[in-house]
Amino acid sequence: MAGNSFGKLFKLTTYGESHGKAIGGIIDGCPAGIQLDFEAIQNEMNRRKPGQSKIVTQRKEPDTVEFYSGIFEGATTGTPIGFIIHNTNQKSNDYSHIKDVYRPSHADYTYDKKYGVRDYRGGGRSSARETACRVVAGAIAKQFLNGIKINAFTSSVGEIFIDKPYQDLDFSKIENNAIRCPDETIAQQMISKVEVIKKQGDTIGGTVTCVLQNVPSGLGEPVFDKLHAELGKAMLSINAVKGFEYGSGFCGAKMKGSDHNDKFNEDGSTQTNLSGGVQGGISNGMDIYFRVAFKPVATTLQKQETINSKGETVEMQGKGRHDPCVVPRAVPIVEAMAALVLADYTLLRRQESKQW
Repeated sequence: MAGNSFGKLFKLTTYGESHGKAIGGIIDGCPAGIQLDFEAIQNEMNRRKPGQSKIVTQRKEPDTVEFYSGIFEGATTGTPIGFIIHNTNQKSNDYSHIKDVYRPSHADYTYDKKYGVRDYRGGGRSSARETACRVVAGAIAKQFLNGIKINAFTSSVGEIFIDKPYQDLDFSKIENNAIRCPDETIAQQMISKVEVIKKQGDTIGGTVTCVLQNVPSGLGEPVFDKLHAELGKAMLSINAVKGFEYGSGFCGAKMKGSDHNDKFNEDGSTQTNLSGGVQGGISNGMDIYFRVAFKPVATTLQKQETINSKGETVEMQGKGRHDPCVVPRAVPIVEAMAALVLADYTLLRRQESKQW
């Protein structure tokens, strides 16, 4: 299986399955001398872990990360950082009924056709449990990117949207509620919606908005490795993501150029930043902001018609512990992937500076 690594210079490779003994990863290329805040790393893990509120899956995993290499006396050494996260609360029998059944909109069918074998216990390698490894690496990348602010938050659940620009929101309130929405009134509406959906045995989607501040100009390569293209790849690699837009996004397609163009200030900043902090694939020093769309979780507790490995039509019903809405737990994952992209491009920029 290819495609288990992300990044060029600041590189993460992950391993493990949802119901295996453990998941983990290797971070290669992290610079030496970064004094790590392990409490901050664990806090990021706690934001993503299951069982943290009534509106997420009730699987109980401590998600405690153990580091095996690349760190000495609390600081990075510049060598590969190896880490592991033990799985402690698997209930594999919850999936025995789908051993020979393909769940609609899951990776069951495609994995079986590609590899001729699949781990049906929680989706195996295709499970979103793998994203815990990304959060570890992203937490370290954040500490390398000292000074750059990365804030993601839930901006919609179903048809419930925040109707304010991000500049009018208080990011310090993101962690004040289970849905991770900084608008407290909208947050309660979102939570109520998820609770209703959960009682129905159904699921619902939503969006996460992410804002990157204090990003220096000059990050990104102008042709195939544009900064926004790599951010898009990073976000679309997250389980359940169906869409990505940055800056004006799809709304920009409705505008005239005379209205959409960002007018410059004398210092090189712009008045509107509809470009979303990226022009020509390179950061311009303005805020980078983007939105990520997450589909409803494919596993529902309602009966669904599907097919089995013999191509026969069968009826199935989801069992076990599943998120009625992935969005609140996806917030730290979005931040982590953004941090990995910025860390990689920061090192690439340093490399270019030495060459020139």
